[in-house]
Amino acid sequence: MLHKKLKPFPEGFFWGASTSAYQVEGAWDEDGKGPSIIDMGSVVPGTTDFKVASDHYHHYQEDVKLFSELGLKAYRFSIAWTRIFPNGDGEVNPKGIEFYSNLIDELKAHNIEPIVTMYHFDLPYALQEKGGWSNRATVDAFVTYSKTLFEAFGDRVKYWLTINEQNMMILHGDAIGTLHVAAENPMKDLYQQNHHMLLAQAKAMVACHEMLPQAKIGPAPNIAAVYPETSKPEDILAASNCTAIRNWLYLDMAVYGRYNNIAWAFLEERDATPDIQEGDMEIMASAKPDFIAFNYYSSQTVAASSGDASDRSSIDGDQQIVIGEAGVYKGATNPNLSKNAFGWEIDPTGFRNTMREIYDRYALPLIVTENGLGAFDKVEDDGSVNDDYRIDFLQKHIDQIRLGISDGVDIFGFCPWSAIDLISTHQGCSKRYGFIHVDREEFDLKELKRSKKKSFHWYNELISRNGN
Repeated sequence: MLHKKLKPFPEGFFWGASTSAYQVEGAWDEDGKGPSIIDMGSVVPGTTDFKVASDHYHHYQEDVKLFSELGLKAYRFSIAWTRIFPNGDGEVNPKGIEFYSNLIDELKAHNIEPIVTMYHFDLPYALQEKGGWSNRATVDAFVTYSKTLFEAFGDRVKYWLTINEQNMMILHGDAIGTLHVAAENPMKDLYQQNHHMLLAQAKAMVACHEMLPQAKIGPAPNIAAVYPETSKPEDILAASNCTAIRNWLYLDMAVYGRYNNIAWAFLEERDATPDIQEGDMEIMASAKPDFIAFNYYSSQTVAASSGDASDRSSIDGDQQIVIGEAGVYKGATNPNLSKNAFGWEIDPTGFRNTMREIYDRYALPLIVTENGLGAFDKVEDDGSVNDDYRIDFLQKHIDQIRLGISDGVDIFGFCPWSAIDLISTHQGCSKRYGFIHVDREEFDLKELKRSKKKSFHWYNELISRNGN
């Protein structure tokens, strides 16, 4: 649709940026923090671990000051579950409460809206040893954890995100370090974990509305438009299958409280339907999100299934991520898209397609909680980082948000990844996303000095004119 005149970004639009606790904080075992599955997991050879990261834990005041200079209206960050409950449940760690309380106060003092993610991949290791999300008791632990956050920070935090990229933890958990399945029927166990996460999310949303009537809460999956490789009806059917399994399974449950029919048929075919206890679906149906947060990096293209193991392959440049489901769909490349240095397809128009599909299906306000470009930034002799490639990527995606707004999509914020350089899951600290450079190498912490990249000044100027 071509618009004769574009609608402006609304007043009060949340121009923000994002991070996650385990990728930015460091201080992995300080002040009573317990270990998470990320802390206890292996890292990609040749890359750093997450023990120090960007040391935001000790630099948060300096970082928030820089966020303010950047012009951020919002900062989306996650809370490390094991800072609050070192063992996942049991005794609360007062030092953990104190850290996040101080961070939130610092943000509020600089007129930056805190947007809090309750769970971003870092399940407490003590809970994992008891079965992790396969154990239904983890649902209760998450609900207790969420209520503790609401009690401690609900007077200052209005926007809450439940679980970051639950769909990626289920579909690609082995690649992002969160998959822990040991069962006779691994797929059934995996989707039992998924059911428990969905139940935990629903209970947290209900608790939030009961405890904090003025607060807003929503899910935060990774959502992407899925294209058929060709106009062949079989490819279009494959794209419909993939969309249901990748996207709608998670959002249909979060919004409508029901399992998507195509995704359920997929699970039935594989004897992988979860065991649902009495009352579970009533709880799911009673949970009503106020908005949908979503992460978007690229679209996905699929083709009709070949009906064998060749349906599962790595086609997106990341050899750890396998795309496809035997007998359902297989991954394909899109010849109409360029790729970044890591083989990820770049599709700004797909961003507009994605937000239109979500809003058309659910009619809930949207906020983008991740979008960005990782790169091996070069520091010039004068200390500058001329990341024009990042500016180009983000500008093209922001243009699509404005087109989406002109299409009638209700979108109230954009929080790209990431506010500051942090540790990438696969490429360590060498693959950088931030507006703010952190001077460290994989195994040389240097002084962790912060400096402003070219994109910092560009984003500040864009925010000053509200993107218009």
